[in-house]
Amino acid sequence: MRYAIILAGGSGTRLWPMSRQEEPKQLIPLIGGKSLLQLAFERLEGLVEPKYRIVCAVESLRTMILERIKGLSDEQFFGEPTGRDTLAACAFSAAVISLRDPQARIAVLTADHIIEPVADFVRLVRRGYEIVERSPDLLLTFGVAPTHAATGYGYLELGGELEGGARLVKRFREKPDGGTAARYLEGGPERYLWNSGMFIWNAGIFLSCVERYEPEVYRGVFRIAEAWNTENKKRVLEEAYPAFKKISVDYAVMEPASLGGFVRVAALPMPISWRDIGSWAAYAQTRTRDEKGNSLSGGRGFFLESTGCLAVSSEPGHLIAVAGCEEMMVIHTPDVTLVCPKSRAEEIKRLHDLVRRFYGEQYI
Repeated sequence: MRYAIILAGGSGTRLWPMSRQEEPKQLIPLIGGKSLLQLAFERLEGLVEPKYRIVCAVESLRTMILERIKGLSDEQFFGEPTGRDTLAACAFSAAVISLRDPQARIAVLTADHIIEPVADFVRLVRRGYEIVERSPDLLLTFGVAPTHAATGYGYLELGGELEGGARLVKRFREKPDGGTAARYLEGGPERYLWNSGMFIWNAGIFLSCVERYEPEVYRGVFRIAEAWNTENKKRVLEEAYPAFKKISVDYAVMEPASLGGFVRVAALPMPISWRDIGSWAAYAQTRTRDEKGNSLSGGRGFFLESTGCLAVSSEPGHLIAVAGCEEMMVIHTPDVTLVCPKSRAEEIKRLHDLVRRFYGEQYI
């Protein structure tokens, strides 16, 4: 059977101060009154049967997510006691599903992307399922043609062609420096693609890779899976999960698998609009801009002799007035206002850490 897991556990610190612990970025209604998680769940329509759609996120978000995502049942929410990055989330979910359905094919999708047009996305993911069903030894990822020399994305170095339009992946190359990213961009999409962070695999094959590359995580997730439908579920989950290595599935499984010959790793090019809303600068690119490149979201805004600025407010009646600024961001919430150049958007994560250090959890 075909399953889909939406990973919704990111903290979204680069979208602070609007993204908070109690309402992280994937739950904020940023896009036309809808959250990124809502949009991700709606993209599954016509692709995966409703009862096989799963959201994996930290347990503390269970109530909020179940209230906001219509059609998601309590059994379809896989709660993590604490975030341990994507290897733990992928392996934990695959282990629980595999005990129900050893032949499960699982799509791993994310809750922080804007993908358009949706019909093309559905068609490509459906093709991805078909490729994995014909070649169950494949770990399939989706690649996006780079549009600039991004240093915040991983890259896929492509090899030979496979059926269905997929390409073998010679190597995963994680978050390069600027010069290396420029060389990848110059190499063109026939040689390098961005790693979208979305995957399809046969549950058993993926778990075999976890067993080979991260055996302690493998043993732990099966402890959890075996206790899943018992009265010991909560105790085992809370004992085992926090001990898992905090590492991404890209580093832990996909990168060594692409080099090792144990399985094959493939990429299916995804020629659609794909935007990772990982920062306010990225969010600005999704907004309608005036003739001087200024954009507004949420409240009211007034721009005087300013160009390329972003103003965002969580309070509809709040006015943000910007005068004489270039490429600046102003993000307003009731208790925190952030002012930052777009060019330094990546530093918001560090600022978030410093605010926590000086003020504790009050503004986090």
